[in-house]
Amino acid sequence: MDYAIEARDISKHYGRRHPRLALDRISLSVGEGQLFGLIGPDGAGKTTMLRILSTVMEPSSGQARVAGFDTRKNAEKSRPLIGYMPQAFSLYPDLSVIENLNFFADINGVPHARRDERIVQLLEFARLDRFQQRRSALLSGGMRKKLALACALVHDPKVLLLDEPTTGVDPLSRRELWEILAQVVLQGVTVLISTPYMDEAERCHQVAMLHQGELLSRGSPADLARNLPFEVIEVKARPRKAMRAIVEQADGVADWRPVGDRLRLSVQKGNGNGNAKRILKNLQSQFKRQNVDVQLLRPSKISMEDVFVYLVGQQRGNH
Repeated sequence: MDYAIEARDISKHYGRRHPRLALDRISLSVGEGQLFGLIGPDGAGKTTMLRILSTVMEPSSGQARVAGFDTRKNAEKSRPLIGYMPQAFSLYPDLSVIENLNFFADINGVPHARRDERIVQLLEFARLDRFQQRRSALLSGGMRKKLALACALVHDPKVLLLDEPTTGVDPLSRRELWEILAQVVLQGVTVLISTPYMDEAERCHQVAMLHQGELLSRGSPADLARNLPFEVIEVKARPRKAMRAIVEQADGVADWRPVGDRLRLSVQKGNGNGNAKRILKNLQSQFKRQNVDVQLLRPSKISMEDVFVYLVGQQRGNH
């Protein structure tokens, strides 16, 4: 496979007298035309990694190549091939939508013969054609994100780096942004996106999970879920206090955590679904014996949040 992004043992320290480790020997490879997710909470190192890959920042150690060029030795050659959308709003609020697009076309050296056609395409693509004369300061949060994405794409980059583009936008705008990104990938652009939202990981071809500057795991969402040593049972019952007491004492339940008004139980894998079925039957019996009103009790698909919670627990155990 040809790789659009290759990072080898990337580390980054901030500060001199008391250096803080932001990234600890991170390696990852992103194939051409892939949608790759960098997943993790605030402080995981996602923004630092994207800044290094975009040539905005140099690593303390390690090497990275983007679109075939070393980001430290050949930064000037790699930059025209990269579209970078930082997390903070990077557009000019006093400029209109069309003026922002023209400005970013200028600084990225888009030829005049190509510019008008490209901007028309992006306005339609980002669903901003009806708002091209509106100042960016007056756009909604979701529309600002779409404009920033259009500005990052105006020079036809081969690699698109997006730092938490869906943070702080409404659910409808999140969905629209992901629909647009799916079209970008279909056009052959390699997309590396960072997000703290675990559900968005499942939209990616491959993901890397970061926590406190360390790489927890990487692979396809399906493989990460398949490799977990447990199955998940979901339960909702009343009274909740009695439900929790039964779950805490249940044989075979390795761990559990609340999600809304439900509990997600981790149970060790057995042969086939035999172990999960046995635990389900035992829980049902315990709930009935103690007059607990069961509203939901069933096996559940493993989510990326389940994967992340497990991997963080493993990391803490190793430390």
